Amino acid sequence: MVTKKTTTKKKTAGKTLKVKLVRSSIACTPKQKATVRGLGLTKLNKTVTLEDTPCVRGMINKIIHMVEVTL
Repeated sequence: MVTKKTTTKKKTAGKTLKVKLVRSSIACTPKQKATVRGLGLTKLNKTVTLEDTPCVRGMINKIIHMVEVTL
């Protein structure tokens, strides 16, 4: 009889980033607009709290000229 091993992901408690949209995405490329929407930013000066993951950091690096990031 074969049993499956269950793995649990460790939660990264307290590892969050606050991202604030400070520049408009009107004159940006479609990829940058999609990245802004993917991060949950819809209006200027909106702030969202996101988990600090490599995926989120990569998205932020694509639009770093448009956002403010605080730890």
